[in-house]
Amino acid sequence: MANKRAVLALDRNLRNLELLAQFLAKQGYKVESISTLEEFDQILAEPETIGVALVDISGFDRSIWQYCEKLHELKIPFLVLSPKQSSVIRQESFARGAQSMLVKPLVVKELLAILRSMLRDPD
Repeated sequence: MANKRAVLALDRNLRNLELLAQFLAKQGYKVESISTLEEFDQILAEPETIGVALVDISGFDRSIWQYCEKLHELKIPFLVLSPKQSSVIRQESFARGAQSMLVKPLVVKELLAILRSMLRDPD
């Protein structure tokens, strides 16, 4: 993988976060795992280390959308992971700057294809 910036994975469920991080690491990605909005604030203080973000909105209140907007402002592409298919969540995700949205359980091939696409350098 040419791009060495990390995949930021945010999930309140620590077990799901651990499984996602292990899977992505096995695929050759450097992963930065966080489970709280406080950790999200710390990571966003050094945005140049993040290549893409996977934001699982499960368990967060509406303030999660402010963090999504911040990712968009910082030009960090992000993918929203949702616990259910919902047109409201889809609309909110794209309105806040998401590149894509996936519904859990995740389809591995789809996730990897989206990640590869999002991490391509535009140059």
